[in-house]
Amino acid sequence: MKYIDRTLERKFLHMSSFFKAVLVTGAHQVGKTTMLKHLAEGQKRTYVTLDNSMVRMLAQTDPVLFFQTYKPPIIIDEVQKAPQLFEQIKIMCDESEETGNFWLTGSQQFSLMKNIRETLAGRIGILELYSLSKNEIEGITFPGELDYSLPCLLERQKLVAKNNIVEVFEHIWRGGMPQVLTADAEQRQEYYNSYVDTYLMRDVAEAGGITDTVRFRKFLNACAALTSEQINYKTLADAAEISQPTAKEWVRVLQGLGILYLLPPFANNALKRLAKTPKMYFCDTGLCAYLSMWLTRDTLMNGAASGHYFENYVVMELVKNYAYAKAKANLTYYRDSNAKEIDIFAEENNQIHPLEIKKSANPDRREVKKYELLDKAALARGSGGIICMCEEVLPIDSKNCFIPCNLI
Repeated sequence: MKYIDRTLERKFLHMSSFFKAVLVTGAHQVGKTTMLKHLAEGQKRTYVTLDNSMVRMLAQTDPVLFFQTYKPPIIIDEVQKAPQLFEQIKIMCDESEETGNFWLTGSQQFSLMKNIRETLAGRIGILELYSLSKNEIEGITFPGELDYSLPCLLERQKLVAKNNIVEVFEHIWRGGMPQVLTADAEQRQEYYNSYVDTYLMRDVAEAGGITDTVRFRKFLNACAALTSEQINYKTLADAAEISQPTAKEWVRVLQGLGILYLLPPFANNALKRLAKTPKMYFCDTGLCAYLSMWLTRDTLMNGAASGHYFENYVVMELVKNYAYAKAKANLTYYRDSNAKEIDIFAEENNQIHPLEIKKSANPDRREVKKYELLDKAALARGSGGIICMCEEVLPIDSKNCFIPCNLI
């Protein structure tokens, strides 16, 4: 399979030239190892995986001997399996001035992050890799940062083909796992089946002590059925026949493993009675579609849940965009007690970019009237608009545009 360039590569190399160690976290099979091996081509960099039980045993029992055997610069895969290494990595970081000696991959389990923050604070950069975005698959790199302004969007439009709902839903249905890109429907089905049964069950058992496969599978299906909605622990608990505290814990584990993404609600003292519950999305829409038994792209595209899947897709493309970009942005959603809702607030440089997400190619332009609540609360408002299936960028007013979803 041909290597697909990852947008995170730029940021990773930039961090590697600054930090002594860099950790890439993310779900299984999103391409963390492939990316690091690709970046290490032509370097003399040792590669070692802690999936190998003999190597793992050595790392856990004798970290000093481990590093005498596998000398830096090094890639250590699945580093969460031997937290005993962190203390030794710290010592070696402090003894050398060289940056980028340790390239690590791991899933972002709670215990791993706690260990790393305690041991390697200030010495390590932590980045997250997600499954492939539509732009990565199509080999599109946009110049400059996304600011939702008309000039920025028109510049981006020159680089892409016209927005097309069939292509968008093909990507949503298939997902962004590198191995399913060329799979047919039957192969894709089997891939996700074994992904859930082997990786996920193994990971959740390790990370959260979840061993009840039947209930856990029901729980996953319930999460998929409720994607793009405010999280409801009671519904999830009832569906899987578990207690609400257990449902909360299982969501936390899935979030740590890079399976679920929780979008926090916007909070601000100037605005009263705001929602407190996050919204739940799947990091990979293909896995979500598989769990909900959407067997073909067309049944998903024409089905009752298509709007939810479209929203999930747009939110995750934005999450990826900001995870790999130079500037960090804070993503939240807005909902108040009058049931006024705005799908996304992208907050950067003390400005809020309000965004609605609509599957329609011709959404109602009056949707942007809601954004005026930002002005009432004296919050700085940047450019925004409605991310939708329209074919070309169209201004709505001086601050907002209809934004084709393939420009984010």
